[in-house]
Amino acid sequence: MQENENQPIRQEHAGFPWKQVIGLLLSLALTFLALWIAVGLSLPVNVTIAIIVALAIFQAFIQLFMFMHVTEGTEPVHQLISILFGIYVAFAVVAGTIWILYAQMG
Repeated sequence: MQENENQPIRQEHAGFPWKQVIGLLLSLALTFLALWIAVGLSLPVNVTIAIIVALAIFQAFIQLFMFMHVTEGTEPVHQLISILFGIYVAFAVVAGTIWILYAQMG
């Protein structure tokens, strides 16, 4: 952390936060699109799940770049470690949930 002590802090608070508004609208659109695919279309279950997973991954990337400012860090290696840890946590939560649900159904 010492290498960043002498660097000036950039503050970009001027103007309307268009980036966040666009990110919010895209996230809402993807959420409603996934809901419409799940409820409104009569696709096979495997196809529906594949489409929803693809939309979820796309939405995660939108949130990483629009809200979590993943490109604004000081060290690229720290960004990579953070992203990999986030993927690990998401995988652990989803896999654990599926495992528990499967155990309860069997």
